[in-house]
Amino acid sequence: MRIAADSPDDLGAAAARLGRLGVPCDRSAGGLTAVEPVTGVRAVVEVAPRLRQEAVPPTPYNGPGRFERVGTRAPGVLREEPVRPRKLGHAVLATTDFAATTAFFRDGIGFRTSDIIKDAGVFLRCSTDHHNLLVLAAPVCFLHHTSWQVDDIDEVGRGASAMLEGHPERHVWGLGRHHAGSNFFWYLKDPAGNFSEYYSDLDCILDDQLWTPETLEGAKGLFNWGPPPPPSFLHPDDLADLMTGAHGAGR
Repeated sequence: MRIAADSPDDLGAAAARLGRLGVPCDRSAGGLTAVEPVTGVRAVVEVAPRLRQEAVPPTPYNGPGRFERVGTRAPGVLREEPVRPRKLGHAVLATTDFAATTAFFRDGIGFRTSDIIKDAGVFLRCSTDHHNLLVLAAPVCFLHHTSWQVDDIDEVGRGASAMLEGHPERHVWGLGRHHAGSNFFWYLKDPAGNFSEYYSDLDCILDDQLWTPETLEGAKGLFNWGPPPPPSFLHPDDLADLMTGAHGAGR
């Protein structure tokens, strides 16, 4: 996992925090490398300019008494070009030691807490996005899913539909809207068996003082509306293979 920092001072602060956790790190002039001891994930923190996304004109949507689009069909039904993700928004990492992995990224590297799933997960951010990393408690360490930003809900639907054309077995869960992060989502399987998510309209946190993390329980921790998650989303089909180290597990 590569993470940008604003200045060498940020690298020094991260190294000091990791040292207090007893986690060794390698320092260089422009970076820091440390390995999360439970999952084995290597975190590389480098001084780099802040990423600036080019603004995309807002999609015109009509509503009660509000007409943003008149005399033409909706852009979502006129688009023909392939859906292209704007960025990798976040990754979800399952760990057998929830407290230790959370401490590494939050108390060591310096991520901030956005929301918590009681006794099960924590949404962490290192940018203005609601989350860039979700740490999940699990009986085995694995990459649960990656999540890819697209322009709007139409691109979520169009992207998923294109992925499912001829491959209905790729469908996992969606369309729906999460509570934590508020984003629209649709999950699909990649060829390796990992989950991939198309998302749009994620919460943005510009001022830490104006955001209060919630502790979520039950279904609210997973979604606000949409179909319920399938059992395989919470307990992937190859989880037993992962736990036994069986050859050919799909992750």
